[in-house]
Amino acid sequence: MKGMGNMMKQAQKLQSKMMKLQEELADKTVETSAGGGMVRVVANGRQQVVSIAIDKEVVDPEDVEMLQDLVLAAVNDALAKAQEMVAAEMGKLTGGFTVPGMM
Repeated sequence: MKGMGNMMKQAQKLQSKMMKLQEELADKTVETSAGGGMVRVVANGRQQVVSIAIDKEVVDPEDVEMLQDLVLAAVNDALAKAQEMVAAEMGKLTGGFTVPGMM
């Protein structure tokens, strides 16, 4: 039973480290763009979009669909990069072992 107690302590330490890392990742951001930089999106480690910047030149009332497509592409790319950042940081902590519900 002593081995089980040690294993539980290690699991608790790992969980504590993972929670701290998640808090730290909330402050880290990734940035991406679409349309040659005309639409820029920043997302954080919680996979939240924190800013969107759109250059005036890309705003064309006659072609709103193009702007929508650029925003959508940039947002999706930013969220994918944020997930990759979180997965990479968690992988360093867990040695590549995936913990369900933590990513």
